[in-house]
Amino acid sequence: MEIYWRLIPLFVAVIQMCSDSHSLRYYYTAVSSPGSGLPVFSSVGYVDDREIINYNSDTRQYLPKTEWMKNEGPDYWEGGTQRGQSNEPVFKHNVQTAMSRFNQTGGFHSYQLMYGCELRDDGTTEGYQQYGYDGREFISLDTQRGIYIPTMNEAQITAQRWNSPEVRDGETDKNYLENICIPALKRYIEYGREDLERRVPPEVKVWGHRQSDDVTRLQCLVYGFHPRPVDVKWMRNGKDHLPSDEMSPILPHPDGTYQIRVSVEVPTKEADTYSCHVDHSSLKEVLTKKYKPDNGTQFTMIIAIVCAVAIIAVILGVGIFCYKKRGKGYKTTSTSDASSDSSSNPKA
Repeated sequence: MEIYWRLIPLFVAVIQMCSDSHSLRYYYTAVSSPGSGLPVFSSVGYVDDREIINYNSDTRQYLPKTEWMKNEGPDYWEGGTQRGQSNEPVFKHNVQTAMSRFNQTGGFHSYQLMYGCELRDDGTTEGYQQYGYDGREFISLDTQRGIYIPTMNEAQITAQRWNSPEVRDGETDKNYLENICIPALKRYIEYGREDLERRVPPEVKVWGHRQSDDVTRLQCLVYGFHPRPVDVKWMRNGKDHLPSDEMSPILPHPDGTYQIRVSVEVPTKEADTYSCHVDHSSLKEVLTKKYKPDNGTQFTMIIAIVCAVAIIAVILGVGIFCYKKRGKGYKTTSTSDASSDSSSNPKA
């Protein structure tokens, strides 16, 4: 589901939760072009970093994405399917409306909604609801006053209508976030507590590569950890924080864990020591991995050895092939694909 994250950069800051909190959030996405590789309409639900439900215009069904969400009964899934089928034409229309506001008649455009709530470890809660267009915030809910605030001139008409005494959408949505979202989140947490609250400590690798006579780039790779929130930083002499000049996103692994890489450039000839510090909820104390200058040399040597072995293997393979060809000749293989697997792929 990484494509959804790339479509909504304005929402990322909202969901950087601390590791001792839980969040429930939903993303609705409608796109203007059916040939984009995305469903024309989709809704995806998450508890923390776990996808729990999915509806899209291809399946047209509200489906569980974890085993523990199957604790909800048939009425829950049927109701979700009906809501998805009702929301689908609304969001398709909203894309066209937004395009007209921006005087656009073609091209690829996206209209999105994110809403959800957070339950912190101290018992406090927070809700949020935002709409976006083409990756930028369009309009958002002021959860204190229960009114919508436009963040673009093109959203003024929408805000006036939603805040009008006849509609009062903001008050309805505020009530959902405060009185319906949090109880639902608590229920889902109980279903998936073992999965959601598992703690897997990170592995850490550090190395350096000399950029020039004066500059060395240090790399810190942190991987195999769960849950997702983590703090990684380089320190000089164990106390001075070095601002990173390159930090990868926190990326998922197929096994449900995560990885991140943080880089800094430091003076090559400087006598100071450098270390990577990792803080994660699975650790009793901050994990520190010191950089040793010979690490970079060892890393280069390993790569060189691997390449050398590969080259030797290729040379030997070519030699054996040429010998057999000269001694016995060879037959061309059939170009027929009749023996290949001709079964159709099942639909998702």
